[in-house]
Amino acid sequence: MTLAGRAPEAPGTRRAGPRTGPQIALLVGGVVLLAVVAVLSVGVGARHIAPTEVVRALVDSWGTDDHVIVRDVRAPRALLAVAVGAALAVAGALIQTLARNPLAEPGILGVTAGAGFAITVGSGLGLAAGQSGQLGWSVTGSVLAALLVAAVGRRSPLRLVLTGVALTAVLGGIALGLRLMLPDTFDVYRFWSVGSLASREQAPLAWPLTAIAVSLLGALLLSRALNALALGENVAQTLGASVVRVRAFALVLITVLSGAATAVAGPILFIGLIVPHLVRRPAGGSVPWLLLYSMVLGPILLLIADIGSRVLLPTGEVPVAIVTAFLGGPMLIWAVRRYGAGSL
Repeated sequence: MTLAGRAPEAPGTRRAGPRTGPQIALLVGGVVLLAVVAVLSVGVGARHIAPTEVVRALVDSWGTDDHVIVRDVRAPRALLAVAVGAALAVAGALIQTLARNPLAEPGILGVTAGAGFAITVGSGLGLAAGQSGQLGWSVTGSVLAALLVAAVGRRSPLRLVLTGVALTAVLGGIALGLRLMLPDTFDVYRFWSVGSLASREQAPLAWPLTAIAVSLLGALLLSRALNALALGENVAQTLGASVVRVRAFALVLITVLSGAATAVAGPILFIGLIVPHLVRRPAGGSVPWLLLYSMVLGPILLLIADIGSRVLLPTGEVPVAIVTAFLGGPMLIWAVRRYGAGSL
């Protein structure tokens, strides 16, 4: 606590002067880059399709075999990558702001462990067959785990983090024991746990994508209140923000974003951890700009990783979670060396 009774600021919340013009220009540039990467992503694969043909396939109702591939397989996969990337990045920015911990990421609420545990139990009971079954169990497990963590650790950011770490360890240990005893359960879990976008576009995605879109909008609406909360609870209350309500709403958004993303694509690391660090300096200490930039950069990184997953091996695809790990590790080291540990 400082002499004014104000809690320490969250990472990246140092105030900067207004720079709306450059920030808008950077955001527009990011959106344009996202569109370009998305088009390139749709064209890359076992059968390469030119960018002009990709655009024509998205515009014309008729088409060749290439158009069918674009509309039925690759475009839905790119849309899934955009949604998952945005969800994980914004969830990471929210949890780092809320917990005031630069190393916090969405899985710290037990979302990934809860989803994996639920799929393990559902598979053991024979109720998690197929993508629809895995999706349902994954969503249920991630939500219940996050609710438990939020209920126990809601009173302080430190308690929230410790509760999430403890629950993740407990659920992970129990799930591992079940998988070792039940080989069939391990096979089902292995398919989900690779963290991949391949073939996931064929799953029923209407509800998860709708939940992600609504939660992203909710995060933007909550961003100004989070700006006040990042300055400390006393300051937030002075500015008229309800600390308990803001924190509860933020936890709900983090749960939905990370839970839906993990359910449809499996555990994908580093997106929720590294993206907020990369955009924190351009955001200038503003939580709204932090969320907007995360919403754009997250999909860009995941689309680039998805492109890499298709071209790294000539005989098949690499799970995208492996590519994000290879990209995220060096990027985090670069961020520390470029800006210093204090910026994180």
